Amino acid sequence: MSQEKNSNPEHQDTNEPDTLIERLEDLKERGYTYDFNLTAHALELHKDDGIRLTLSPEDFNIVEFFRFEGMSNPSDTSILYAIESGDGLKGTLVSSYGVYADAMSNEMIKKLDTRSSLIVHSDDDQAH
Repeated sequence: MSQEKNSNPEHQDTNEPDTLIERLEDLKERGYTYDFNLTAHALELHKDDGIRLTLSPEDFNIVEFFRFEGMSNPSDTSILYAIESGDGLKGTLVSSYGVYADAMSNEMIKKLDTRSSLIVHSDDDQAH
């Protein structure tokens, strides 16, 4: 079953993945093979050997993120995170925008907040 693509704006690279599934496949090819699950205080990972790992906010970094709006309802936004743990595990997390905020710790909310990720600052550096 083939899927036709709508015409792309001229500024968009037509080879660039433009759907969530295409972006997931692209990241998988780039080594982001694990599928992280979101909990209130951490990310969980179930490895093939049956071991369950839990990553606290300080144990992982968001390398990239991609926002996808729902076709019929723009408020149906999903965010795809490319994540790498401190010890080199690479995987993805798909989260519906804002759905889990009430159940998450402040640390997880801050870590996954894409609005502030473009601003690099440290609380320690602000005194200078």
